[in-house]
Formats: sequence, structure tokens, C-alpha cells
Amino acid sequence: AYERRFPTCPLIPMFVASDTVNEYKSEDEAIHVIERRCKLDIDAPRLLKKIAGVDYVYFVQKNSLNRRERTLHIEAYNETFSNRVIINEHCSYTVHPDNEDWTCFEQSASLDIKSFFGFESTVEKIAMKQYTSNIKKGKEIIEYYLKQLGEEGITFVPRWTPPVVCKSESSTSHTRRPVSPAINIPESATKEGLNNKEILNTSSSPAEPTAGTPDDKLDADYIKRYLGDLTPMQESCLIRLRQWLQETHKGKIPKDEHILRFLRARDFNIDKAREILCQSLTWRKQHQVDYILDTWNPPQVLQDYYAGGWHHHDKDGRPLYVLRLGQMDTKGLVRALGEEALLRYVLSINEEGLRRCEENTKVFGRPISSWTCLVDLEGLNMRHLWRPGVKALLRIIEVVEANYPETLGRLLILRAPRVFPVLWTLVSPFIDDNTRKKFLIYAGNDYQGPGGLLDYIDKEIIPDFLGGECMCEVPEGGLVPKSLYRTAEELENEDIKLWTETIYQSASVFKGAPHEVLIQIVDASSVITWDFDVCKGDIVFNIFHSKRAPQPPKKDSLGAHSITSPGGNNVQLIDKVWQLGRDYSMVESPLICKEGESVQGSHVTRWPGFYILQWKFHNMPACATTNLPRVDDVLASLQVSSHKCKVMYYTEVIGSEDFRGSMTSLESSHSGFSQLSAATTSSSQSHSSSMISR
Repeated sequence: AYERRFPTCPLIPMFVASDTVNEYKSEDEAIHVIERRCKLDIDAPRLLKKIAGVDYVYFVQKNSLNRRERTLHIEAYNETFSNRVIINEHCSYTVHPDNEDWTCFEQSASLDIKSFFGFESTVEKIAMKQYTSNIKKGKEIIEYYLKQLGEEGITFVPRWTPPVVCKSESSTSHTRRPVSPAINIPESATKEGLNNKEILNTSSSPAEPTAGTPDDKLDADYIKRYLGDLTPMQESCLIRLRQWLQETHKGKIPKDEHILRFLRARDFNIDKAREILCQSLTWRKQHQVDYILDTWNPPQVLQDYYAGGWHHHDKDGRPLYVLRLGQMDTKGLVRALGEEALLRYVLSINEEGLRRCEENTKVFGRPISSWTCLVDLEGLNMRHLWRPGVKALLRIIEVVEANYPETLGRLLILRAPRVFPVLWTLVSPFIDDNTRKKFLIYAGNDYQGPGGLLDYIDKEIIPDFLGGECMCEVPEGGLVPKSLYRTAEELENEDIKLWTETIYQSASVFKGAPHEVLIQIVDASSVITWDFDVCKGDIVFNIFHSKRAPQPPKKDSLGAHSITSPGGNNVQLIDKVWQLGRDYSMVESPLICKEGESVQGSHVTRWPGFYILQWKFHNMPACATTNLPRVDDVLASLQVSSHKCKVMYYTEVIGSEDFRGSMTSLESSHSGFSQLSAATTSSSQSHSSSMISR
């Protein structure tokens, strides 16, 4: 079935053609190795293809079939741009060790972008999107060709056996070979699993029911009034995810409408929805997003020059947000406020949108879970493509996509100028496919004709600047005075102020001067929990225990035990004369944490006494085979100015009977963004090998 994908496959539109480069068959026909050069038409923006100077991308694929061991190994690597981008992919079909009538499939790939004309992040997004799409279609294609074989009367393939040579005739024996039964893939197998390792089961056992039991049903009137139409399976997913949150989540449990957004964003795959929802809840807790409308007042510059605001509702009852992007001085706002204030303002807009959705649900008597955004691009020109401004926009999109899924019902883009395709090329790879389908783009005055604005918004509320009769109170924007611009140092200090509004404390870690926190435990079996973000530099996190209390830090800010800095305090508790193993002991393995990572964990205390949490500067190890430092080490050391690191941390002691969290540390991968967005990365990974209490 797999071989039928070649030389080209109609089910894979990007796979244009392939040519056989090398082929090898063993004499006993047990081994068959074939190498092909494949021509691909990658779904990439035209502008990117034009810059790269190519229309097609070539890959080399090597397939190794071993009939003796019943395995098929597939290796692929890129030939095009191999000096700039390195892609390696490996797939394998093998026999399941527990049941030889089952076929196991495994797939893995690596991507290393060295340089790509300044579009490295865009290429990464395209590659990840393409790879995800291939994973989803892989089994569908195999099933298509299996069905095709069945229609042709091929229901099994004889297993390979060594040729038997008769002494008298030297001819091949025609004894019947053992055969495998036809592979019958149940429909339940087409559902996506937890990862890329799947089992194609030949057993005829019925699929596991996905809908909940009658006891799990929600009230029909409640669903109709607040949630909308749900199938029994969707209703069951909502109940199971909510129940899991109630049993495991220590913080505020989100409303059903919000849980449902995350389920819809992942097509009701409960495991994927749970992953992104947990990341978002952690992010909300870390940055106190639930209280942003009550505790944060936008700077006056935003109130005067940010050309956006809420304006009635559309014909479906969705709240309507109007943004006059073409009239907005994005460069001036970034220079005057920095990215953090802009991001926080956009978060407050989204929180206000959630509140308005709840209000409109009550007013109109039907579920309204999203809003409509009207973007006027009149006045958009090349100054809006200022690189830091585009970077800020991409970062905001990333945060909103991760934490407010399925909140945008429709996006109306009006009066798109000729420069708009350039901006769209840069931004579109970062926008989810489901979100992109909600975009309606009008050039010039097309929005005034059939299929235009009147199809979605009542005539009475069309803003005056679009030819309507309704006075719109959205600020007109305009140029931000350069007298309001601030230096990078001032903006950095402002970012720190935004951070100190949270429950988290800020600390600086220097080379030779770790930051330490003392926790006294009276009752054994208490649980010490922590939650911290590494804002700058790389650190090593340790936990120590001592039977005696360390000396309190000196008050003198210039002393050896305490250092004050604009970015946070630095406290050292472990006396230099103390010896590890005699005066204090290590109770957890050290954990190396990279810049941008967010770490949560817990430790069940075994003895009463004094526990010390320590964040220490991480020294890069030198290369083992030479005394010369590695290039990566040099670059990393240059990024950490003055051997200084920053962490934001929160600790709490809980009685073991009250603790419902996990006993492992969860470590998210590097986000590539700073501060507020650091915890939004979707590629988080569990790190459960450390922080487990001994």
C-alpha cells in the first residue's frame, strides 16, 4: 500500500513528482532498498518563494524494506537549501512485539534552521504546519490504498520465507508459505492519538464508546441557553475535562464556555485541549490576567493614540470591536510604551471581549462566545512595516492565539491598500487555519457593495468614517509626539514595574552570588511548591535542608549577603564556612533552567527544619575535547550581560493532606518571547525525572 504513493500521489497535492535514483534487491528478495528524489511544491507565501528564488523544493527519500524482519524504514532529508536548513525525517513500520497481526508506525523529524534571508521564524512556522498536516494525512493515505488493493481482490500478501533449493532439481520449492490475514482497520483507529506512535489493530473488537453515560448529561436548557448545539460526544468531552480540572487544578476553574473554546480549538481532542488549557491557566495565574480589568489602567498615551474601541454589536449579536490600524502610529506607540504595555493593553481588550460576550448572551437569550473585529486599513503604508512594530504584532498574535482560542467570530478587513499583501505575507503563517477562515478582506470601496458590510452590520451602526450615520467614539490615532519616546533602559524599567504588580517576587542572580529563600518546616510531610520564570540568563535550581537556621542576611546592601538591584533583590543564606554533607544536605537533584523557561514543582518534606531554595548562576561547561570554548558557549555568554540573571518566583507551603498537585516538576520549552508571553508556548514538555521527593 505504501509503494503506491509513487511516483506521485493525488492525495498529497504538494507531492509533484519523483524519480528513482538508486535501487537494490538482494538475491533472496528479502531486502529491497530504493532511493528517490522527490519534487515538492511547498505551501509557502509567494513573496518568500520569490526571495528564495525557487518554485519547488527537492527531498531525497530512502526506503528500506526488510521482508525477513518484516520492517519498512523510511529516511528523508532536504536537498534544496541544505546549507541553510537541515531537515531529517524517519518513519518505520514494524510488527508489534505482543501481537504479530498488528502493525506499529513511528514517525520523528528534526529541523535546524541556520539562516534563511531573515525569515527564519516564518520558515519554521511553515515547516511545522506542513509536518503536522502530513502526520494527519499519513494514515488516511495508507487506508485509501489498502481499500484500493481490496477492491482489486488483493486481501493479503504472503510472508517472505527463505527459498528452499531441492538437491535433485535445484528448483525453488512450491510449498505453501504462511500468510498474514488482511489488515482490517476499524473506524475508531482514524481518530488522532496522543502522539505520532500509532497501532493499526486487526482485531474486530468494537470501538470504545466516546459519549458519556446518561449520568454525565448536562441540562438541555442550559446547553441551549449558554453553550449552543453539542453532540453527545462533545458534551461528554466537556464534562470529562471539567471534572479533571476540578480534581487536579488548584486555582480558579474556568466557566464551561471557556473550556468549550479550547475543546473546539482542538476539534474536541480532549488530551490536546487539556494541554493548551493547562498552559493557559498557568499563564493567567502567573500574570494575574483575571484581575487586569480591575487593577491595570492603560497609560494616557494608549488612551489618546491607540485607534481602537468597542462599538455596539453585529447582526449575530456579537460584540463589535473597531480598529483603525491605518491611522495608528505603531512605531510611535512601541517607542513610547514598549512591547509589554501594548501586549497588556491587547490582553485587557480580550478580557473585556469575554465580559461583553457574557452580557450579550444574557441580552439576546442565546449563546454568544465570540466577537467581530472590523479593521480599517485606510492610511496603511510602508511605515507600518517597521520591523520592531511587526515583531510586536507577531508576538501579540502568538499570545492571543494561545490563550483566547475561538473568540474571534469574524474579521472584516476594509480598504486594504496595495501594501497589504506584504504585511499579510509576514503575518499569515502565525495565524491558525481555523482563524484564517474567518477573515473577509475588501479592497477600496468594495465593502459598500453586495456581500459587503451591510451583510454583517446593521446600517444604523456603521461608523461615520466608513460612510455610515453612527458617530464612532474610537480615537482617531495620529502620530505620537517624539517627546513621549523613551529609551530602551526606561522601557526595561517600565517592564519591571509591570511585573511587580503580580504576586511574584523578582530576584537577581550573579556569578558567585546565588539568590536563596529560607522556608521553615515544623511538620514533616508538608509540601513546598514553587513556580518561577527565568527572565534572563541560565540558572541552576537547588533545594537544600539544614537542621539549624542560617544566619539572617546582613542589612548592608553592599555586604556579602545582600545585593539590591533595579531588577530585584539578591539574598544569600548559606554561610561560606558551611560544608555540604555536614552542615546542610541536598534533597533534590540540581535542575538546569534555560532563559525563557517556566518551571513549576513541589517537594514533600521528609524532616522538619530549614529548607533553602537556591537559584544559582549556570556556568557553561567547556568542550570536553579541547580547552577552547565552543561557539555556542561564547554566544551564550555574550547574551548574559555582566554575568547577571533574573528570575520571577512564587513559593508556598501546603499541608500534604491539602495538596492536589503533581509531585513532579513541569518545565516548558523556550518560548522565544519575553515576560508575559514566556509561558504561552505550545511546545511544552514534561520534565518528570527530577523534583520527585526521595
